[in-house]
Amino acid sequence: MRIFSNKNFLYMFLGRIVTNIGDTLYAVAAMWLVSDLGGSTFFTGLAGFLTIIPRFIQFFGGPLIDRIPIRPLLIITQCIQSFMLLIIPLAYYFDLLSVSLVLIISPIITTFNMLVYPAQMASLPKFVEEKDLTKANSLFTFAYQGIETGCNAIAGILLVTIGAVSIYLLDSIMFLIGALIFSMINLPKQTKREKVSDKQPIITHFKKYGVDLKEGFSILLNKTFSRLLLGVIAINLVGGATFVVLPEFSKQQGGAEVFGFLLMAQALGSLAGALLAPYLKLEKFGLGRVYGTAFIISGILWATSIFSPWTWLMIAIYGLAWFPGGVTNILINTCMQRGIPKHLLGRVFSASFSLSGMAMPLGSLIGGILGMMIGSTYVILFSGIVVLLVGVFWMFDTVTQSLPKSEDVTETTFIKTIPHAGGH
Repeated sequence: MRIFSNKNFLYMFLGRIVTNIGDTLYAVAAMWLVSDLGGSTFFTGLAGFLTIIPRFIQFFGGPLIDRIPIRPLLIITQCIQSFMLLIIPLAYYFDLLSVSLVLIISPIITTFNMLVYPAQMASLPKFVEEKDLTKANSLFTFAYQGIETGCNAIAGILLVTIGAVSIYLLDSIMFLIGALIFSMINLPKQTKREKVSDKQPIITHFKKYGVDLKEGFSILLNKTFSRLLLGVIAINLVGGATFVVLPEFSKQQGGAEVFGFLLMAQALGSLAGALLAPYLKLEKFGLGRVYGTAFIISGILWATSIFSPWTWLMIAIYGLAWFPGGVTNILINTCMQRGIPKHLLGRVFSASFSLSGMAMPLGSLIGGILGMMIGSTYVILFSGIVVLLVGVFWMFDTVTQSLPKSEDVTETTFIKTIPHAGGH
């Protein structure tokens, strides 16, 4: 717990906990509200698909994150989200609430949230010692995902007791509290690597911005990580499909409480993987072998969970399917933070989240349509099979199996595999 003596990490950690409570409750409330107002998996699929708009914002946000001070970025985004969330309760009060309004507001709220997580991940090495990065990532993932464990279960109860609209109001307050906590962060000013004259034409700044983006993507698309990225895109595709059919699947299994417990199990599995990652000593194994084994196990559990004769067992197996993902997230984040120059971290994390995450909206739309055609149960089954096949691909692909051990990755060795990343 020594790391909490670092005040900046402490405030970042507490702020992430508070805002993630708001994020989690909002995600559950929004999906359930769309399901109720729309009455079809098509609308939940469309809601998920519309989050592709924020992904494009995140796609181009990397160089911006590297330049804007973290403190004002966090405060402003939290305040804007708080204001946007109030629109739904007001619309309900004046009898103007519709599925269209929810579908319009959701991607706007998510857009501002898309800048927050990569900015926080990129800032960690600036105030956390390298030897503490794995522990910091593990704790930070707890703040990002672990709080979902209790909140998803609570969200199911809140949906039954106070309704989705009231959850929006509660979320608005949580984001304001988060903004207050983030205001206590006090990071040193970023040192400018080069001065650009204010008199330069705007086209010059855009060209520089384009170079920065290219730098970030050259790291992701090189031979070292491109195979992993391809597989993660496929997994996120079916993850989006599964998420949008969960409300309908939960209604068949018992109602809003089941929806909350499924999401709770998912978060609990990810949390357990993240917290146990530093103790599993997987840094001594090649990344390809770890990823292949992890997602073969995940796919089997994911696909077979729906065949359980008891609801509680189905929820437990589904939750265990997310344990491997929690472990691999910690390993890859630590590996990137060790191997990528600090001035590139913002654009690389932003590009990473954007490329891998843009598959989820497409998967949401496909899942919503398939949910109407073949039913939510089969969508979950096929999604698990895809995850299994990705794990098998990683296990037998020679390029993936040649990836280094996480403990062997350093900035010097990593840059040698990236032809264009060392330019600045």
